[in-house]
Amino acid sequence: MTARSALRRYMLVSFLTWLPVGLMAATMVLLMTARGLGLAEVGLAVTVFSVVTATLELPTGGLADVLGRRVVLAASAAFTVAALALMAVSTTFWMFVAGGALKGVARALSSGPATSWYVDTLHGIEGRDADLKPGLARGGAMESVALCVGVLAGGGLPLLVPAQLIFPLAAPPLAGAAAAAVLLVVVVFAMPEPAHARRSVASVLREVPSTVGAGIRLAAGAPVLRRMTAAAAASGVVLCSIELLTPGRLAGLAGTAERGSLAYAVVSALGFAGSAAGSALAPRAARMAGSSAGGAIAGTVLAALSVGALAATAGLDGPAGLVSAGLAYMTLFAGLSVAGLLCLEMTHNAVSAAERTTITSTSSLSLQAGGVVANLTLGALAGQAGVAVAWIGAALVVLASALLFVRMPAPTGSSRSPAPRARSHSG
Repeated sequence: MTARSALRRYMLVSFLTWLPVGLMAATMVLLMTARGLGLAEVGLAVTVFSVVTATLELPTGGLADVLGRRVVLAASAAFTVAALALMAVSTTFWMFVAGGALKGVARALSSGPATSWYVDTLHGIEGRDADLKPGLARGGAMESVALCVGVLAGGGLPLLVPAQLIFPLAAPPLAGAAAAAVLLVVVVFAMPEPAHARRSVASVLREVPSTVGAGIRLAAGAPVLRRMTAAAAASGVVLCSIELLTPGRLAGLAGTAERGSLAYAVVSALGFAGSAAGSALAPRAARMAGSSAGGAIAGTVLAALSVGALAATAGLDGPAGLVSAGLAYMTLFAGLSVAGLLCLEMTHNAVSAAERTTITSTSSLSLQAGGVVANLTLGALAGQAGVAVAWIGAALVVLASALLFVRMPAPTGSSRSPAPRARSHSG
């Protein structure tokens, strides 16, 4: 396999992994409320997803490091198919809770294996000094493109399907299940993994806990990884704040829930377009800032200012409110993608291949934990003091996280080589 071939496969898998998420994003809350759930029950179902994801992040990351990237990613695709198919036919609170739990398992399984597969493959072809930023940037851009395409298609699909054929709001999760089935086929046939010795179930169960334990010790003991973990938690807070508060804000601006769904799809698509641009521009941002840490500071500050802009324009009505939300989403996701891509590079350069997926799962665990905290606090704060106050709180959290990248220490722990200098690449 060549580096170009590995990159093409990584980009395809990145796209297909996030397409189902995009397809169901715009109508998920509307589907649950249309089936009789109250807002408190919707929040609980979403919290179940976050808790399951956070609980399984490290065990599934260790499983990928023991069994291989392809097996775990294929399992994630299979769980996604089951979760979205169940969501499409769910009619009760507990069915949606079960769907949320299955989605949590799928998300935990998908955290890291594809990226680790690409990094390991590129290191095998070009050596440990291979520049990771161009390929990781293209993979991140494809994830954002998938979310952008998916949320637009999912937001418009209920208006196109015949109501007598299928409940309109159930169409997007069914389409997501079909996309996940395609991902399963691609992973099985297009992600070759180096052969390894056959393992017994007992040996796997013995080795996964030790792999997870080593990952926790490494994340707690390495200065770079401690900072990356804290930065991921701050990202979880700001992401949850906009996902929780924006749909209701846009529904109020649009006038009805149906129009609000379409407005949210358009605004989210703009955000994902900004995310794709941020991923593509991350290498250049690192070069202009003089280092990956400097580029991450710039991206984090941009994200904080964007959330502040959401708060400042929370009182606008009509088209002005919609336009300001769309612009804020674009710059917010661009900033988060710049910082996230460079954090990913710094994380991968601080660990060895044996620990790569476990450490990636540690970051995802921290992000989910930040989301859970925000879900339990920002909603109540918005209800008592208003959406603008909650967004200001989220902006302050992410702005403070920029300090984590100041005087970034050199990689230590199990890394066998220093992080490569930022180079000029357009991708």
